[in-house]
Amino acid sequence: MKVLHFKTTMDLEEGGVVKAVLDLIRVSAVSDSIGLSSVDAAGLPQEWSKGLPVAVHELKGNVTRAGVLTRAQLNELERIIAGYDVVHLHSMWPTANPQVAKICKGLHKPYILSVHGMLDDWCMSQRRLKKLAYMKTWGRDLLRGASYIHCTAQAELDQASAWFEPSKGVVIPLPFDLSEYRDLPGDDLAYKTFEGLKHDCPKVLFLSRIHYKKGIDRLIRASALLKDRGFEHQLVIAGTGDDSYVKQMQSLAKQVGINNHVYFLGFASGRSKVSLLQACELFALPTSQENFGFVFFESLAAGTPVVTTRGTDTWPEIKQSGGGVIVDNEPEAFADAIQMLLRKPELVSSMGLRGQDWAMSAFESDRILQQYQALYLRTMGDMG
Repeated sequence: MKVLHFKTTMDLEEGGVVKAVLDLIRVSAVSDSIGLSSVDAAGLPQEWSKGLPVAVHELKGNVTRAGVLTRAQLNELERIIAGYDVVHLHSMWPTANPQVAKICKGLHKPYILSVHGMLDDWCMSQRRLKKLAYMKTWGRDLLRGASYIHCTAQAELDQASAWFEPSKGVVIPLPFDLSEYRDLPGDDLAYKTFEGLKHDCPKVLFLSRIHYKKGIDRLIRASALLKDRGFEHQLVIAGTGDDSYVKQMQSLAKQVGINNHVYFLGFASGRSKVSLLQACELFALPTSQENFGFVFFESLAAGTPVVTTRGTDTWPEIKQSGGGVIVDNEPEAFADAIQMLLRKPELVSSMGLRGQDWAMSAFESDRILQQYQALYLRTMGDMG
């Protein structure tokens, strides 16, 4: 079975969708013939050139300003797709995806579309008029032509199916590469790498893109409430974002009086990120919307309990893990939950162990791979 994944760009700083594609390819390449086509494949892991059986088809040139593929790129992509059984498209909004779907239709090749939370209610409320216009044209054809629409959680499908025939929807969790978490580095690496980490007080970690959707302003205000209550802690903010918004959040921290209690450390990745998770007692994300939320499961796998909201589609799974607490998306609710947990180190420790055990079992790669293989085979059978 030959499966081709397509995503216009593959830059890890784009966030979870790129990681999702990479992890899915890593898992699938064990048993299937897997390809990836992209206009910009510069962000692919170096180890892929050292034995992982993945055919990388980097399209020559750049997309247009509107994100549309050129005629030469479309011709090249048509030749590539002809050699595969199934095409797996990622994301709802890239204008290149309907072009790829049109090629698939012409070649009688089936395709699956992973929408990655982009049809969630909160997402559809943002820039709504522009999205509705797209949904009446290219987006409508993209959804209609797909054999299946892939969602990563039932809560996502419940919302997304308002935009397509519900019978097309299928729920399969994203694979999660556990290799870094089977041999944890310990917290020493984090203290050496991030010099602003405090040894002598409990730490609450925000690890995500610094974006208004993530609710970092609410976490800063929660930290200020804890300070006013006399509760000693450090708020650790790891991530990057638009410079003006990062400065706005830094100004907010100063304004509410936690400048000495907050540490903006920038982008964290690799072993130092895992170590950072271990060094912090809690991970907190007051998100307005999250699709799968890899970072929640990275935190659980590192043994660090999670505090988040029903804004993430996977909140039932996080709660079920035993390592997560789900609260209202308000500063006071986060302050109360953080204070309650950090006053009970034994509870934090037991939650960390339960969440870690659950993550190692839930994301066992063979189980998830079998679900994707069944989907691809079913897609091929439908075309036959």
